[in-house]
Amino acid sequence: MAHVSVYSGALHGVDALGVEVEVNARERGELKLSLVGLPDTAVRESIDRVLTAIGNSALRWPSAPITINLAPADLRKEGPSFDLPIAVGLVALEPDRNGEFKEGALEKCAVVGELALDGRVRPVKGILPLTLQAKQAGRRAIIVPRENAAEAGIVEGIYVYGVHDLQSAVALLRGEGNIRPEKLDRDAYFRSKRAYDIDFSDVKGQAHVKRALEVATAGGHNLLMLGPPGTGKSMLAKRLATILPVMTEPEAIETTKIHSVAGLVDSANSFIATRPFRAPHHTISDAGLLGGTSNPIPGEVSLAHNGVLFLDELPEFKRSTLEVMRQPLEDGTVTISRAAGKFTFPSRFMLVAAMNPCPCGYLGDPKRECRCSPIQIEKYRQRISGPLLDRIDLHVEVPAVDYKELKAGSGGENSETIRERVEQTRTIQARRFAGHPDVATNSAMTSKLVRKHCPLDREGDALLEQAMNDLNFSARAHDRILKVARTLADLDGTDAIAAQHLLEAIQYRTLDRNLWV
Repeated sequence: MAHVSVYSGALHGVDALGVEVEVNARERGELKLSLVGLPDTAVRESIDRVLTAIGNSALRWPSAPITINLAPADLRKEGPSFDLPIAVGLVALEPDRNGEFKEGALEKCAVVGELALDGRVRPVKGILPLTLQAKQAGRRAIIVPRENAAEAGIVEGIYVYGVHDLQSAVALLRGEGNIRPEKLDRDAYFRSKRAYDIDFSDVKGQAHVKRALEVATAGGHNLLMLGPPGTGKSMLAKRLATILPVMTEPEAIETTKIHSVAGLVDSANSFIATRPFRAPHHTISDAGLLGGTSNPIPGEVSLAHNGVLFLDELPEFKRSTLEVMRQPLEDGTVTISRAAGKFTFPSRFMLVAAMNPCPCGYLGDPKRECRCSPIQIEKYRQRISGPLLDRIDLHVEVPAVDYKELKAGSGGENSETIRERVEQTRTIQARRFAGHPDVATNSAMTSKLVRKHCPLDREGDALLEQAMNDLNFSARAHDRILKVARTLADLDGTDAIAAQHLLEAIQYRTLDRNLWV
């Protein structure tokens, strides 16, 4: 056999593209091995590793001029995942010494994996998108590293074979060995991964803050918590994901793809079935938050996709870093252009931020004196730009918890009870916006939809007008108040926005009311 083709794949963003590994041996010419098809340095360096692994596996490759082509030639190939398909192709060229492959085996399956020098197959990033691509391309099976088999097994409609070493892969293609396809009870596996270790009932006191978090979650609103250190802002934020609607399977697969490409999935945690919670430190770079480097990988805004992005100590983040979030907050995606191409990562997340009221943290605290000057407080606030603040619907104060509340026996309702109300409210919104595929929650309503779905009676109109004038609200706060009021009415199961809904929505505009200066 002078020519063989092995099907594999290359990652491009959070998706994968098919790659055909063509291996050709010529009868005459200089004895050398050429690798073409736009491979990067890591792929070029794989040749010595692959040849050593073949030799150490008691297998042979042809003593002839060999050309390996990674097609299509205009797609840059990166990473070590082509080791195993290249090795399989070289071994297939010597059927007399290595054994004949089963007829049609290479045409029916895809092969992905990195090789160690002794022939062991090591796990690689992005197995889930690579498996999805192989299935889409019509392959009936995929051979992957054993450690990646559980992750690949999530995909229905394709046989997944996990191999420990090159010899096992070759034996499988010869129709030998005892390797069985990965069997996964998807429903049971999905349910087993849904559990959270934390719960809303862990938090003592802060009833009004919990209410604000429920409102924010029900309507998909971004939220900012303001309060002195030690009042439980981080503790509350960490539990926010537990009251979001349960992830659907498509959402879980989409989220797992992102984490897989970022290398955050392993054999112990091969599936992301709970809402992600990401809390980057305020020293994070633009590329770390948005995604980037020369070979772009997902940043924190994409790792929080379908979950929560928590920014603690919001004013401590670099202003330029915060500004890069405006696109993902607006569009739900991040687009990064590099020499290697243009990459788009999904980034639909709920933004939750926390900050102290002033640099020392004790402005408004009844027990500790604030030592900050008005100028220091103003500079501290100005670190957060107006455009970013414009995308945050709720501002809620988080005061210190009273000792009696801390000693109380119960923290109130558990996450499951709150989540049921949130899911009911999301169902109402799903029906309301059925004809608008880009709008899923009240927070995403356009001005036109706000006018349509947030009508006020005479009393409500007068109340909002008075609030706008007396509290000096900006025009941007007007629509924010109506969106939150719409969510509050949905939580109560009413079509009409009542006065109490408007009043509660107005109280969530702490920064607009200038109560902290």
